[in-house]
Amino acid sequence: MKFGTKAIHAGVEPDPTTGAIMTPIYQTSTYVQESPGKHKGYEYSRTHNPTRTALQKALAALENGKHGICYASGLAATDAVLKLFRPGDEIIATNDLYGGTYRIMKKIFEPFGLVFHFVDMSDLANVKASLTDKTRMIWVETPTNPLLKIIDIEAITALSREKGIMSVVDNTFASPYLQNPLDLGADIVMHSVTKYLGGHSDTVMGALVLNDDDWAAQLAFIQNASGAVPGPQDCFLVLRGLKTLHIRMQRHCENASKVATWLSEHPKVGKVYYPGLATHPGHKLAARQMRGFGGMVSFELKGDVYEEAVKVMESLHVFSLGESLGGVESLCTHPASMTHASIPKEERAKAGLKDTLIRLSVGIEDLEDLIDDLKQAIG
Repeated sequence: MKFGTKAIHAGVEPDPTTGAIMTPIYQTSTYVQESPGKHKGYEYSRTHNPTRTALQKALAALENGKHGICYASGLAATDAVLKLFRPGDEIIATNDLYGGTYRIMKKIFEPFGLVFHFVDMSDLANVKASLTDKTRMIWVETPTNPLLKIIDIEAITALSREKGIMSVVDNTFASPYLQNPLDLGADIVMHSVTKYLGGHSDTVMGALVLNDDDWAAQLAFIQNASGAVPGPQDCFLVLRGLKTLHIRMQRHCENASKVATWLSEHPKVGKVYYPGLATHPGHKLAARQMRGFGGMVSFELKGDVYEEAVKVMESLHVFSLGESLGGVESLCTHPASMTHASIPKEERAKAGLKDTLIRLSVGIEDLEDLIDDLKQAIG
């Protein structure tokens, strides 16, 4: 089954009671049992909910995985993965990554004894140099947030298998439409479902997709025991969003490519970060492991003057200044003070994240309006 067909049909069946083509919102906390312990597969909605079950099946299908597990947010999904490890275990993570991922690793789990090494994974040698006999997992984000570096998933997962350690890929920026890390050897795929999968900036959710039965059982146990589950209304909204994922992503990619090209030719723009540009150092790798280059573009103005960057962001009208990404509307974000503020400035600088960087989530509006908005803001 092709992707677009899966996006519309996977995990979803007509309601057996009414024939409703859309999965009902099972807005219930509990379920009537025929006899103690004898039920229809549902006891309590923290543990299972039919709307959530349909979504989990759909997400697993889109990532070519066996198990899908949804959480209340992307960070709740990340939290569940990190709970698989014990004090003294070491984890290697991408150094250019979402600020919330860095925060939960350093501020929540490091005090409990996990050890984290943040490295530039665009060079596999950096990963190899960080390996020890205590390494238990490699956490990959590609394309990275916000510098859009491309990491070789097959190379990382081959190294993981060789060393007998887990590999996890945050696939939020690509979405399963553009990239399927499980097919490239990853053990677990993580999504901030809030972003492209939901696609309409109206829900917060996270998900994990994997094939291993034992790890899936452990993660489902954590999902239930810790209670960080999404409600049925949110699951319904994401199920609805998935049905247009393929056509939305096509437009995101088309618009972002043209926005990146326009920015790269503007005399006031210094550097443009977009893997679809031939000048991007990861362009060939992205072309090999992705089916398109995504809807995210970051750039810096010439001179790296903070006040000028702020002025541009404040002057945008079609691009709304706000956190998050992946919605149908275009957003502009200042990573240093917004999405990545929890990363110390010196660590941001090591990763190459400047205070003048502007990140765009290019939406599906008419391209001419997006270009005109950037033109009047940059001058």
